[in-house]
Amino acid sequence: MRRMTIRARLTLVYGGLVLLAGLLLLGITYLLVYQRLAGNVVFMEGEAQSPTLAPGQGASSTYVKKIQGDVTSSALKAFLTQGGLALAVILVAALAFSWLVAGRLLQPLHRVTETALRIANAPDRGLHERIALDGPHDEVKELADTFDLMLARLDHSFDGQRKFIANASHELRTPLTLNRTLLEVAIDPATASPELRQLSQTLLAVNARHERLIDGLLLLARSERTVTDRSFVDLADVVSHVATVLPHDGVDVAVDAGEAPTAGNAVLLERLVHNLMENGVRHNLPAGGWVRVASGTRPGGTVFVSVANSGPVVPRYEIPNLFEPFRRLGVERAAAPGAGLGLSIVRAVTGAHGGTVHAEPRNGGGLVVTATLPTAPPEDDCAVLMATHDQQIADRCDHTIRLADGKIID
Repeated sequence: MRRMTIRARLTLVYGGLVLLAGLLLLGITYLLVYQRLAGNVVFMEGEAQSPTLAPGQGASSTYVKKIQGDVTSSALKAFLTQGGLALAVILVAALAFSWLVAGRLLQPLHRVTETALRIANAPDRGLHERIALDGPHDEVKELADTFDLMLARLDHSFDGQRKFIANASHELRTPLTLNRTLLEVAIDPATASPELRQLSQTLLAVNARHERLIDGLLLLARSERTVTDRSFVDLADVVSHVATVLPHDGVDVAVDAGEAPTAGNAVLLERLVHNLMENGVRHNLPAGGWVRVASGTRPGGTVFVSVANSGPVVPRYEIPNLFEPFRRLGVERAAAPGAGLGLSIVRAVTGAHGGTVHAEPRNGGGLVVTATLPTAPPEDDCAVLMATHDQQIADRCDHTIRLADGKIID
């Protein structure tokens, strides 16, 4: 059952107070009027019983007393009726006024709630936003300032974490590159023994795995920032390109690349599609596996890339864990191929472009992973200009992404 809102409760409280005050005022006024009219009746009775009255005037005094009682009763009844109607009108006006005042007083709280919802829907990428509430230094402003302080500390913490990952990854790439060079020199067939070449090949494989891990960490740290420099990208071109260069490893890959114009960073979007397709090929059946890739537009101003594959059965409760870094399904980390960052990077890149990613288990095994992104605004639709071969391309599409010689260039 939905609880009553604070605005409604405040309105009822204010209305109840007005009703109580009106009833008290009406009751007190009623007593005062009654006492006044009763006093007049006693005064007239005293005059009627005066010894100075002539014989025969007693009957007239009784008649006057009756008339006075009827007038008093009629006056009190009219007072209660008209006073009740006036109180009802005042109560309705008070409720309406209380509703408006309560809404005005609660407006800063709505602003705090809207900001919190935006940040909650944008994980840590929305932590740079602040409420910055203006107005008197009251309890509501103190709450908003405290919330801003918390956001600032969280933003600083997440930013420091990303910088640490990026700096550490950069520092580790140099010794790994040096190790690879030394190992390649050591396996010279002219000087190295078979045992040394075998050992060097094993170390090269381990070194390559570490390099992929560091590259993935760097890309993850980069993709967790909101993309500000955007260019026109048709995901259909990206899907077609990745499908031609990605090793299939005996898996049947079918592509349905429908037009999907969006705006973003071309390198990150290519990595998003690459990771989705590579994940579908890698985690598949030993023989007879397949991958289906599709892109297109949807109502509501969004585009999508969807990758479905055959493969092992994936429990629904395990799906959220697959998007966490270094998490895999049913295999040990050391024995699993890859660095375990594929879907984590997909989620980070999608979020940085203002989109969402969703995975569903297939009946019979495998997954259907769909990334949804906002469509490109009309002013960024450079595909039309490219088709006209007009000079406007140089003016409006300085960063347009095009496909040339099988490579994406910016």
